[in-house]
Amino acid sequence: MNLRASQYTTARILVVDDNATNVQLLETMLSHAGYENVQTTTDPTAVLDLYKKWNFDLILLDIRMPKMDGFEVMGALRQVVNEDYLPILAITAQTDMETRLRALKEGAKDFVNKPFNHLEVLNRIENMLKIKTLNNERRWQNEILEAKVRERTVQLEERNLELHDTRLEIIRRLGRAGEYRDNETGMHVVRMSKGCQQLALAAGLGEEFSEAILNASPMHDVGKIGIPDHILLKPGKLDADEWEIMKTHSAIGADIIGEFDSEVMQMAHAIALTHHEKWDGLGYPNGLKGEGIPIVGRISAISDVFDALTSERPYKKPWTTEDALNFINENSGSQFDPDLVQVFNGIYNEILAIRTDFAD
Repeated sequence: MNLRASQYTTARILVVDDNATNVQLLETMLSHAGYENVQTTTDPTAVLDLYKKWNFDLILLDIRMPKMDGFEVMGALRQVVNEDYLPILAITAQTDMETRLRALKEGAKDFVNKPFNHLEVLNRIENMLKIKTLNNERRWQNEILEAKVRERTVQLEERNLELHDTRLEIIRRLGRAGEYRDNETGMHVVRMSKGCQQLALAAGLGEEFSEAILNASPMHDVGKIGIPDHILLKPGKLDADEWEIMKTHSAIGADIIGEFDSEVMQMAHAIALTHHEKWDGLGYPNGLKGEGIPIVGRISAISDVFDALTSERPYKKPWTTEDALNFINENSGSQFDPDLVQVFNGIYNEILAIRTDFAD
């Protein structure tokens, strides 16, 4: 018989039938049709290992076999086939609907009946290989699309991380810009912000909040940019008028930072505006009192004052850390939130470690 050659002659095909005569007949038929990669077995228990090794494009599978019938073979294959298309062409001498429906349920995609009609068998094989090829192309396209999505996701994550790091660096630099006016190294903002982070953590405010205050608090004194040098750098006590001008740095800082949706920027705005408010209501600029002062302002106040007292300034010598701690405790309940002061005492050693690690 002169049969038309299939365009899928290189497809990997497995013939499974316990009857060696049927296997030989199908193998010969496929060979004459030009199929080059045909394997056969009369042992259904060998199918799973053969499939794992060769990943066949099509399996011609007899249904009625000893040891392991075709239904059991399909069940085993479903456990290892990592795609939705199981390329099974069921071979059966039975024509009852129950057998056919069960074969379809177990994973068969088509049937050929015994005794074989050569043209029907070859046409059904080619049709299934065409569907398998289309399924493979769809899967490959999906894999390519998924790879592109993953690549784009990584790029966006890298871009977002870069933007995040850039924003934080701008915050730090802007914070140091204010400190450079009266602190040569600007390390005060580093110590102060890390102290805020440790105090927030110890107060039970959580990792996310503590990370945010670490990044927001360096801008607490950015408003000093707007204070004239003759006041900011005066080597002595300010007079009343000068002090009123100095106090405006809180409002100036809040104005410089502005109001944004960003959590860090909102926190930075609140810190700049309220870190000189006092628990008893005698602070500035708005005379807020007690818990009316945002928690970020109360945390920043303690960390800022402690580090400022222990740092050298043009107008003063540095205090000892013991004297600064005593000052914080003496002003608990008046200048500072008493609960936070108690927490600060508990992390005093961590604060000293920060001073050592980030000394001027």
